[in-house]
Amino acid sequence: MRLGIFSKTFERPTLEGNLDAVKANGLSVIQFNLTCAGLPSLPDEIDLETAVHIREECEKRHLHIAAVSGTFNMIHPDQGLRQHDIRRFRHLAAMCHSMGTSVITLCTGTRDKDNMWRAHPDNESSEAWDDLLTTLRELVNMAEEFELELAIEPEPANVISDAVKARRLLDTMDSPRLKVVLDAANLFSPTERRPLAEVIDQALSLLSEHVIIAHAKDYSTVNGLHYTAAGTGELDYKAYMKLLHAYHVRGPLILHGLHERQVPQSVSYLKTQITAAML
Repeated sequence: MRLGIFSKTFERPTLEGNLDAVKANGLSVIQFNLTCAGLPSLPDEIDLETAVHIREECEKRHLHIAAVSGTFNMIHPDQGLRQHDIRRFRHLAAMCHSMGTSVITLCTGTRDKDNMWRAHPDNESSEAWDDLLTTLRELVNMAEEFELELAIEPEPANVISDAVKARRLLDTMDSPRLKVVLDAANLFSPTERRPLAEVIDQALSLLSEHVIIAHAKDYSTVNGLHYTAAGTGELDYKAYMKLLHAYHVRGPLILHGLHERQVPQSVSYLKTQITAAML
């Protein structure tokens, strides 16, 4: 399992500076965001010149783009805003192969109109589910057209909040273009009575054949649940890494949810855990 990082972890004024920071931390894989190249995450137009420049700069540094972020609120209550983002998503899809990647990561969204990372009671409604399917069908058609894969991530505040709902979505869509990003920290709930290792095991039993990227952040319940850098919280990384290995998840492990100054410590910690899982 190769270790990588969100490119946005490193705030630099240029693409070249951003990629140099990744390499300086001994990493060779990134989950890229177009903001690191001076564009919006969802571009306003197709910019193949910039896409080629990104690929060439990554190749110079032997960096692999595992995926690019295509995040937007897929069930935003404003249908007009959803359609605007879908049009911009198409520009991103058209740039992917020139950029050197064939995977776009997605957020399934929330009914909260102001913050797509905030839960909303209407996320559980049949209308929210139907809107997700409608949006996703358009994106899957684009993935077919541009020969891409789309990776959704179960997140507590989103309409796809857990592995069971992710499995339902995969079965409903029935598309080889639809894949999964798995983040063990997202699976933790203060109300869950089972050990997190059991929850991760269940998630992988449902999703492992579709998981193409694993995420690495941590969580802490001190002073309320919050996320923190991998290796600095309460997540049982020994169990997480062993389960990823046992279920034959071959995609990269991508660090995120940390400050740049925390990267060396988390990289060292995760490299140790990855090695131990394979023994």
